[in-house]
Amino acid sequence: MDLEAALRNRPRTRLIDGPTPIQRLHRIEEALGEAAKGVALYAKRDDLTPIGGGGNKLRKLEFLLGAAIADGADTFITVGARQSNHARLSAAAAARVGLAAELVLTRSVPREEADYTENGNVLLDELFGATIHDLPGSADSLAYAEERAATLRREGRKVHVAPSGGSSPVGCLGYAACADEIVRQSEKLGVEFDRVIVANGSAGTHAGLAAGYAALGRSPAVVTSYAVLADEEASRRTTIDKARATLALIDAHAVIDEEAVDVIGDERGPGYGIPTYAMVEAVRLMARAEGLLLDPVYSGKAFAGLLAAVRDGAFAPGSHVLFVMTGGTPGLFAYRSTFRPAA
Repeated sequence: MDLEAALRNRPRTRLIDGPTPIQRLHRIEEALGEAAKGVALYAKRDDLTPIGGGGNKLRKLEFLLGAAIADGADTFITVGARQSNHARLSAAAAARVGLAAELVLTRSVPREEADYTENGNVLLDELFGATIHDLPGSADSLAYAEERAATLRREGRKVHVAPSGGSSPVGCLGYAACADEIVRQSEKLGVEFDRVIVANGSAGTHAGLAAGYAALGRSPAVVTSYAVLADEEASRRTTIDKARATLALIDAHAVIDEEAVDVIGDERGPGYGIPTYAMVEAVRLMARAEGLLLDPVYSGKAFAGLLAAVRDGAFAPGSHVLFVMTGGTPGLFAYRSTFRPAA
């Protein structure tokens, strides 16, 4: 089907100018040596989106803010962890389109140093003019957001509430569109990607890509994600459910088989936002080999998974593997002590 045409009927606010680039990771291949022999590695640079410091959440926000504006909203509320990339980009994108932004942030990661609680994304949240609600990690942030929305509506405001990561079926349409973008770029490059690798937090990136590939008549099994929030089985179940709900918005007759959804839990470590040795090594390797920055919560762990897969011989010689760099660079400043521990 013509996926681009199918999505034209959806309310959308353009926040990204054209496709994000795809580049070959020659020096990573060299660093991996014999392990990467015959395997071509590429990066899809979704960290280079133009608003708010960049990142993949802008793809979802194009549709989420589009729906909010179509409904006449004047306020956009969303939820996330203290260092949420989605919250930061929601604040920036809301400022860009003239909506008030409120962020309900939970202290769900066990880090209390000032770098984590006040620097990185949360510093930018305030700079973009968002109202921040600071909740303990045990709080039900979405319930709080709905209560806050009800209060504002009683005051005459028109409020749109988005879930964590922007990963509603409407938000996931952003990555369905990205699947179409990758296929078009692949054709121009003359390269067929055998695998597309992403991080899996709120599951929206993987779900959207799976729905997009299915709508295009291609196998969603080309996408593999590494769970960083929930465990492997819970992440996989959430991804399947969201992929199916997203696909239903595009093509009511298309289907996604459970077996086509591949989620790996090996790189999550002790929990969400908790550093691992493999993540630190992956972030450092990408920085020192390619001059590119991965974030410590999402893409750092997913890239660690990709490196492990290459070293384990998971990809046949001649394979072309695309890693989606989802951004989140401000998070590095919140994790200063992880990369520069005190003497």
